[in-house]
Amino acid sequence: MPSTRKALWQIHLCVLLWGFTAILGKLITLPALALVWWRMGLVTLALLLVPRVWRGLRTLPPRLLLAYAGIGALVSLHWLTFYGAIKLANASVAVSCIALAPVFMAVLEPRITGRAFVSRELWLGAAVVPGVAMVVGGVPSGMLAGFAVGTLSALLVAVFGAFNKRLVDRADPLTVTCLELGAGTVFLTLLVPALGSTGMTALPSARDALLLLVLALGCTLLPFALSLLALRHLSAYSAQLAVNLEPVYAIALAVVLFGEQRELAPAFYFGVAIILVAVFVQPWLSGRHHAPVAELLATAEPKSAAE
Repeated sequence: MPSTRKALWQIHLCVLLWGFTAILGKLITLPALALVWWRMGLVTLALLLVPRVWRGLRTLPPRLLLAYAGIGALVSLHWLTFYGAIKLANASVAVSCIALAPVFMAVLEPRITGRAFVSRELWLGAAVVPGVAMVVGGVPSGMLAGFAVGTLSALLVAVFGAFNKRLVDRADPLTVTCLELGAGTVFLTLLVPALGSTGMTALPSARDALLLLVLALGCTLLPFALSLLALRHLSAYSAQLAVNLEPVYAIALAVVLFGEQRELAPAFYFGVAIILVAVFVQPWLSGRHHAPVAELLATAEPKSAAE
């Protein structure tokens, strides 16, 4: 099989596995705080078994180490709000909110990374507003809190994604992933007294433990490793289009596995379609066909933010 075709299969498998993160978040009965703490901790422990990670950690200067640790705290808040949105609403609502991340990034990235502001990206953000309005109109009132928390999660993606892009060439991707997720685990531990220790005082059930392992290893580390291989053989634009499919896969899985279409009005899906069209068109309009950034692939739920 030609290397490019094989890479396309690999990146689509990665996107499908990432789509399962929302499904597993729905299936795992732990509260969002405990779920994210276990996921980040398990991935960190697995990465600490890799000698390359230890070598990378030893060579990081203290200032850069602190910078990545700070980004890790933002990543933990993103995951916390993402899974919080799933618990408060459902998987479809959560991943739909995450599709807003590129809109936030269009505004925030120039300020954080120092690149020139592109007015066309602001127009794209305006084009998403009708879609957001339709999504809100199609969500039952009892799920609106989940929509609000999911939107906050998308904002956090834009913030930590921009900071990661600013530091993208400073360290090895595996080392960065281990450091950010490890720092995020510590940060969440410090948050327990403020947020409450619900779900943190007891070990997960056998079912939840198995699902957590699948989430950490099968839907985090495995697609990260595959994506690093695939991105060597794909054009930036092809990779970005594939990665932008994650919300589509996640919503389709939620419909098939949970029947979530019965909980949401047709207006919700029309709104999601408008948002996704804007996300797909964004690289073409802006002319910035950058490949997804490895560090974002390792730490973000919404890979569409990794331009």
